[in-house]
Amino acid sequence: MCGIVGIVSAEPVNQLVYDSLLLLQHRGQDSTGIATAEGSIFHIVKAKGQVREAFRTRDMRSLLGTMGLGHVRYATQGKASAEQEAQPFYVNAPYGIILVHNGNLTNTRELTSELYNVDRRHLNTSSDTEVLLNVFANELQSQITGLSLDPDQIFTAVSRVHERVEGSYATIAMIAGHGLLAFRDPFGIRPLTIGGRLLDSGQMEYIVASESLVMESLGFDVVRDVEPGEAVFITMDGELIAKQCAPNPRLVPCSFEYVYLARPDSVLSGISVYEARLRLGNRLADTVAKYTPMGDIDVVMPIPDSSRPAAMQVAQKLGVEYREGFYKNRYVGRTFIMPGQAARKKSVRQKLNAMSAEFKGKNILIVDDSIVRGTTSKEIVDMARAAGANKVTFASAAPPVRYPHVYGINMPSRHELVAHDRKIPEIAAAIGADHLIYQEVDDMLAAITQGSPFVKDLEMSCFTGDYVTGTVTPEYLAWVEANQLS
Repeated sequence: MCGIVGIVSAEPVNQLVYDSLLLLQHRGQDSTGIATAEGSIFHIVKAKGQVREAFRTRDMRSLLGTMGLGHVRYATQGKASAEQEAQPFYVNAPYGIILVHNGNLTNTRELTSELYNVDRRHLNTSSDTEVLLNVFANELQSQITGLSLDPDQIFTAVSRVHERVEGSYATIAMIAGHGLLAFRDPFGIRPLTIGGRLLDSGQMEYIVASESLVMESLGFDVVRDVEPGEAVFITMDGELIAKQCAPNPRLVPCSFEYVYLARPDSVLSGISVYEARLRLGNRLADTVAKYTPMGDIDVVMPIPDSSRPAAMQVAQKLGVEYREGFYKNRYVGRTFIMPGQAARKKSVRQKLNAMSAEFKGKNILIVDDSIVRGTTSKEIVDMARAAGANKVTFASAAPPVRYPHVYGINMPSRHELVAHDRKIPEIAAAIGADHLIYQEVDDMLAAITQGSPFVKDLEMSCFTGDYVTGTVTPEYLAWVEANQLS
C-alpha cells in the first residue's frame, strides 16, 4: 500500500502535489518523493520520512514545471529503511520516464531475469517499482518507429505490460515532453481515481490519485476511476485520451482498502468507505449478539480512528452505550504500517491511552477494524484491564487474517498472523480477551458491495487464501516468507 498522485496543469504544480501527498500520508510514512516536468526537464526530490519532514523550501523552489507526480511509501518490497528505494524511479530512455506505483508484483523473480538476460536492462534496487518501470520502458521503446510519440504506441506498450506483469499495480508515469500516463492492473486491485477542473485559461487541469478525497479537498471534480486494465494518457496541453488495454478486465478491489487502509471520506470504485464501515458494523452487531451474552457488554468502544463507524453501529444495533475510552495521540503514525513487531508494540502505548473512568468495573466490548498480528490487540486488552475493566470482549470488523497478503500490504508471513492455524478461542487467549468475535467473510463481502452496480466481488485472499490473479503458488509464498522485510 502506497499513495500516488499525478497532475497536469498549465500552472506550476509543485504545491498541489505536496498538498496531495499530505492528504495521502495515511497510506505510507517510510519515505516520499516528488517529481515535476519543466518542458522535457525533470526535477526530483526524494527523502525518508513523512511529507512535512521531507521537503524544505529550497526543495519546493527546485520543483519547477506544470506536470508532476508524487508518492508516499509503505514498504512491501525492498528495504523499508533504504532511501534509494524511495519513489519515483527514473529511466532516461525512451524520452525519459519517471514512474510511481502502488501495489505489489508477484512475478518479480521472472521479470528481473528477463530484464537482465533478454531486455539487457540494469536494475539498481530490489524494488518492484523499478522492475515495472523498466518493463514499461522496454515495451514502449519497442513500439516507437518514427520521430513522434503516438498515444496508440503508449497503449500497446501498456498492453504488453499487462501480458508480462502479474500482481497489483496502480501506476502513474511522466513521459518527458509528452504527458502523463496512468494505468491499473486488469483486476483493479489498488485504487486510482481521476479528477479535473477548468482553469481560467480555458485548459483542463487533471489530477490522478489513489483516493477521491484528494480531489474533493483540493477543489477538483471527481471525473471517474481509472478502469481495471485501462490506460489514461493526458497530454501536456490537457487532452485526456483513454483506452482499455487488457483483454478480460474484471473489477476486484482490495477488501482491506474499505476495512482499514483508505480514509473514510474517500469513495473507491463508487463505494463510500465510510458507509461501507457502517454496514460492516451492522453485520458485526448480529454476530456479536449471536455469540456473546448481552450481560457481558456494558459499553462499546472503538479503537480510533478507522473502527469508529463500525463501533457506532454495533452499539446502536445492540442498544448498548457507546463510549470513547481510548484517547489517540495524533502525532504517532499508523501502527499497522510500521516495519517490525518491536516498533509496532512500542508505538501502541505511545499512540493510545486508556481513560480509567470509562473502564473501571465495566464489561467492555472493544471494536477494531481488524486483527492482523495481534500485537496491537494484546496491548489494547492489557491497557483496558489495567484501567479497571471487568471483562474485555474484542470484536473485529474484518474476518480472521489467516493467509499472507501479496498485493501490496505487508503481511508476507503466515507465522506473523495471529489467526494462522489457530481457532478463535486460541486467538482470544493469545490476545488476552475473555471473548473474541470476528466478522464472517460473507458478511464482509455483502456489507462492502451492498448496492454497488460495479463491484460484485472483492480481493479477499488474506481472509480466504484465494488469490485473484491465480498465479500465486505455495512455492512463491514460501519464497516471499523467506525474503520478507525484517
